Parts: sequence; structure tokens; C-alpha cells
Amino acid sequence: MKAPELIQALKERLGEDTYAWELDGKTNKLRIEHRALQKGMDLMLGDVLNKYEQRQEAAIDEVVYIVEQTFEAMLREQAEGFGQNITIYPAIRSGSFPKKTKDGIPFITEKHTAETTIFFALDLGNTYRLIDESMLSQLNLTETQVKEMARFQVRSLKTDVKQDEVAGNVFYFLNHNDGYDASRILNEAFLQEMANKVEGDMTVSVPHQDVLIIGDIRNKEGYDVLAQMTMHFFSVGAVPITSLSFIYENQKLEPIFIMAKNSVKKEKE
Repeated sequence: MKAPELIQALKERLGEDTYAWELDGKTNKLRIEHRALQKGMDLMLGDVLNKYEQRQEAAIDEVVYIVEQTFEAMLREQAEGFGQNITIYPAIRSGSFPKKTKDGIPFITEKHTAETTIFFALDLGNTYRLIDESMLSQLNLTETQVKEMARFQVRSLKTDVKQDEVAGNVFYFLNHNDGYDASRILNEAFLQEMANKVEGDMTVSVPHQDVLIIGDIRNKEGYDVLAQMTMHFFSVGAVPITSLSFIYENQKLEPIFIMAKNSVKKEKE
């Protein structure tokens, strides 16, 4: 599939009456704007086309769902406000993720690692909205309260995992597709529980927002498997975070580089 075909497929699914479409030919970035809201979102066509090669129509389904749910949430917010029952979760993003909205308003953030930053998400059911400074008064919360609520509520998210063994190494996959799978990396009780199970080196990976991988690395081959695995997930995720993994030791996360064949280098931050 080429970019013009992808755009046409999205127009057929989403419609041109509701949305305006504008392509930036230099960056291959597609701007989709809701006509009634006069708000929009940007889509990097190259990323979607790469996912299409691996997932076919499922990649387009995912984009359509994200666009529809995002603008439906905006419409509800415009009509009803944020409501009374507020649920806030942390949202892990890459260190390079924009720290301001399109209008230049800073998001509420917190440092996590050199590769990752913590944002804070107002949960809206099937989607969420990253909280910026302009929303604090509407939510009737301070920045400190937002962060405290998120840290507390992330502990309520399910932490059951699926297990797989590769080349004598054990990998645990957490994948609930609720938008906050990577956020479980902030649940210290969960990480400690997994640390008690691990026999070798414990690694933690958040290649994209909808998966968290715990590695029980028991031999040198395990690091090569981990590198290939995280790169694959990083390349197919709707919201990629980092292809690097972390060693979890003494309740701390330390990024590691997996170099060449079977060698590991810890990064000193």
C-alpha cells in the first residue's frame, strides 16, 4: 500500500463531511481535523504504512478507532465538561515526546528515566486525554494532586501476565490494551512481586504503551532474544516508547544497551 491509497482508505472509513484532510508532502504528515470542533490530530503516514506491512487491515482499523474515539471524547468534553468522577493514570512516553500541546500549553510531566517521561492521563472510558496546565482549574486539582492520584490509581490496574520461555529464558507479557500497560512500570509492588519470581537478571521493557515485558534472563542468549523482541514491539506499536530495556535491581531501573552478540552494557545516567 502507498500513501495515497492509505489516505483514500481512511477517507472512506471516516468520511470527508466530518473531517478535513491535509497532507504535508515534505514530512508525509497527514492532518485530520474535525470540522465541527475545529481541532485536529496529526498522523505520520510512514509509521502507519510500516504497521500495514506487518498487520494489514488491522493497522487501518487501529487508526480509525483512535481517531473516532479521540474526537468523540472531545465532543463529550465540550458538551458535558469533565464530570465529577475523575480517574487519572500515569502515561509513559518516550523522552522525545512533545512536552507542550499544539497551542503551546505545557503538559503535566515528571521525569522517569533518560529514555522515558511520565505524563498524566484523564481517563475517558475508551480513550484518555493527556493533562495540560490549562486543565487543572477545570479539574479543580493542583499539579501535585494530579500526580498523587495517578500514582495511587495505577496500583488498581490488573497485573496478570502471560508467560513464555525462549532458549531457557522466561518472559512475562502484560498486555491488557487499556492504554496503560506500560504505566504498570510505576507499580512498585508489582515489580517487587515479579522480582521474587525471577531467578536470573530481571529486565523490564516498555517498547510501546500497550505492552510491558518482564524478562527473567538466565543465559547470554536471553539478551539477544530480548533485543529482537523489544525492537519488534517498538516498530509495531501505535504509541512507541523505547526499544531499550531496563535492568531492575535494588528497586531501581537502569537502562541497558545490548551490544552485538550476547554482550550487555549498562548506561550510567
